[in-house]
Amino acid sequence: MSDSVVYQVVPIEFRLDLKDPFIFCAHHVDLYPKGDTHMGPVTPPLHQEYNMYYGEVVPGFPEHPHTGFETITIVERGTVDHFDSLGNAGRYANGDVQWLTTGNGVQHCEMFPLVHEDQENPLELFQIWFNSSPEQKKQPADYKMLWREQIPHVIEHDHAGRQSDIRVLSGLFRDTQALERPQHSWAAAPENKVNIYMITLAPEAELIIPATTATCSRFCYFYEGDTLNVADRTLSRKHLAELKPDTEIALQAGQIESRILWLEGEKIGAPVAMRGPFVMNTAEELNEAFRRYRETHFGGWPWPSADPSFERSQPRFATFNGGQREEYPESLK
Repeated sequence: MSDSVVYQVVPIEFRLDLKDPFIFCAHHVDLYPKGDTHMGPVTPPLHQEYNMYYGEVVPGFPEHPHTGFETITIVERGTVDHFDSLGNAGRYANGDVQWLTTGNGVQHCEMFPLVHEDQENPLELFQIWFNSSPEQKKQPADYKMLWREQIPHVIEHDHAGRQSDIRVLSGLFRDTQALERPQHSWAAAPENKVNIYMITLAPEAELIIPATTATCSRFCYFYEGDTLNVADRTLSRKHLAELKPDTEIALQAGQIESRILWLEGEKIGAPVAMRGPFVMNTAEELNEAFRRYRETHFGGWPWPSADPSFERSQPRFATFNGGQREEYPESLK
């Protein structure tokens, strides 16, 4: 393949700057120690040691507002407790994904309880900030849980029998459909071709990613392994490649297992005005969104503190508007 297949390659430390319909993606890793009786660290932390420690005891991000975009939180390792201003709550962990459309406004918190007292509590997650269309920015906030037991996997083997595992979080991989996204997500419509994959390649495994349309944005983030060959170009670990969308892309892992976040989708094509946790289309809309937040607090905060968490023994679950409840009582391990 020609060099024009790979548009650019950039090194990544923490934040992946992306293009429409994506805004950016943060790759969070914190090596938290064993938990104490309150699910904080057994040794008093210096908060600056960690990327994500804003709670009083339990690490995480206490109550904060969002509007006008979506957060897709992919938890590879660790536990997350979610609470929001709509009265919803839940716990998810180790392979689960939460897809939140913030619409016309919501407050939430994401806390990371250190549930294990007898072992360390490493946390690794990706949070994709994904834009909404102008109409979707006006809709009520909503979210779905993509539980790890339900997320489709595609297993392929190359000519030498080496395995590729593709977790299909959004869209389609060959004939395998992802779970439904929230109703008011740009990714919910098949014609928007929002494909999000978590790919694991065995050592030296080869995989072909199908072409999409010429108008899509397309990115490959190689975050674990030694090297990855992408369309005849060698990437080092923790590098992001922007790729030509309307061609097949050949991947081959290096000498050890490789892990990749793959992102592609049709552009929304609307202007973006962003200030902190609010993403609108114009400066005037941003000002109006901040005014609404000051007046309404997007429904207030029905929880006893800004950084609540569940008991250590709480299994994975989620509640939704109207009292709907989903439970996955298996171990957090």
